[in-house]
Amino acid sequence: MIYILIPIFNEEGNVANLHRELSSVLPNEAKMFVFSDDGSTDKTKELLNSHFAGTKFTILGDGTNNGPGFAFNTGFEWILANSNNIEKDVVITMEADCTSDISILPHMLGINSMGYDLVLASVYAQGGGFDSTSFIRKFLSAIANLLFRFLFDIKVLTLSSFYRVYSLSLLEKIKKNNSAIITEYGFICMLEILVKAIKQNAQIIEVPMMLKSKKRVGKSKLKVFKTTMTYFRFLLFKKK
Repeated sequence: MIYILIPIFNEEGNVANLHRELSSVLPNEAKMFVFSDDGSTDKTKELLNSHFAGTKFTILGDGTNNGPGFAFNTGFEWILANSNNIEKDVVITMEADCTSDISILPHMLGINSMGYDLVLASVYAQGGGFDSTSFIRKFLSAIANLLFRFLFDIKVLTLSSFYRVYSLSLLEKIKKNNSAIITEYGFICMLEILVKAIKQNAQIIEVPMMLKSKKRVGKSKLKVFKTTMTYFRFLLFKKK
């Protein structure tokens, strides 16, 4: 089973495009869409129920806004509890705003099937990049990536992208050897789980991706200053 886990928060403008892209990908695979709602106050959930009717999907969440890390952890826990084959099932995570390049997904899954526990879609790998983003966001992202790759001895280039393929068995190992799969509720959660995967000696690889920001309807949910401060807090208190 392929679980496609997507955290959502007020994405009513993106649901129709998200459904169109996901409905055409991996047509011959058994898929389950897992939407982890982070307290949406618009019509996101109603639109998901309408557009994804007839597919295998679930919407998680209790109506509170806790952050993407909480939404991811909720989704991972649900998938682990409902999987019938943890050794073979995989989890795809991606953004709800259609900025992930869906065309590279079959390639990412193919690499996963070769024995890689975690496949990262990377704008920093050769051939990747941004179609449109601000200079300050690029600058802060590049500095943070350089600093954390050095301090945590991380060999890959991208640390914070949502777009990944996980072997479910890796997530089970992370849960078994930590208090939780994810404890950070902000966007730093992607770095947290990457560090935990490295500590489990996971086989990790990245593939190039163009981030398609122009496809997003509405503004990014990432707050640059707040996220930057969270990265520094993580650096000060989680480095071991």
